[in-house]
Amino acid sequence: MYFSLKFLNRKTLFILLAFALMLLAFGITAICLNGRAEAVAGDVGQKPIYAVDTDEKRIAISFDATWGAEHTETILDILDENEVKTTFFLVNLWMEEFPDMVEEIASRGHEVQLHSMSHPHFPELSEHQMRRELEANNEKIQELTGKKGTLFRPPYGDYNDAVLATARDMGLEVIQWSVDSLDWQGITASEIIQRVSNSVAPGSIVLFHNNGDYTAEALEILLPQLLEEGYEIVPVSSLIYTENYTVDQNGIQHSND
Repeated sequence: MYFSLKFLNRKTLFILLAFALMLLAFGITAICLNGRAEAVAGDVGQKPIYAVDTDEKRIAISFDATWGAEHTETILDILDENEVKTTFFLVNLWMEEFPDMVEEIASRGHEVQLHSMSHPHFPELSEHQMRRELEANNEKIQELTGKKGTLFRPPYGDYNDAVLATARDMGLEVIQWSVDSLDWQGITASEIIQRVSNSVAPGSIVLFHNNGDYTAEALEILLPQLLEEGYEIVPVSSLIYTENYTVDQNGIQHSND
């Protein structure tokens, strides 16, 4: 009886040990595969344009519009006063609520570009869903302005290789920003001015929002200041290179000429 029980214990121990080793091997493999999957998902081989490599003191100012329009008219007046043209990235939800404002933006000489139909996280979408978002967005822009957009700013700044490939296949250049005003956080005009002034450089793309609480107040001081410093402020499409260029791993666009 003793020897039978001893043999059974050893056999059971062997089985348990073998099973544990199998689970360990499976776990290590799963971790490796999962890590590889995460690496692939996060390993973006391409980059959108964050800024432009240029010796000229030129920058682009851009506005994302996804909520509200109370301050937009004031912002447009300030831009007019300083003879500055910019880029507005618009979503369909906003354009449907404020179609007259979209027409006003375009009529004052600012470019209207894509920010998606419904402001989703693009890396979570299928290619078909991405294309539908962009097609519907551009259709709405053309309906209200008479022009098609050529630039796309992903909602939340979220992108991966699939997002870039899909947008570029549709003839759209993907645009991010190198200077974030953080106006959407409700920080003061002085804080916005300080953030932008301390970070702006030739080739910068600056991000604002059309309905930030203190965006207009900040621009009233910031625009004359930047112009006095010798900066030329242009729409994004006038800042970037449209042919014979490369974008490095920091998102800086370089001319190959």
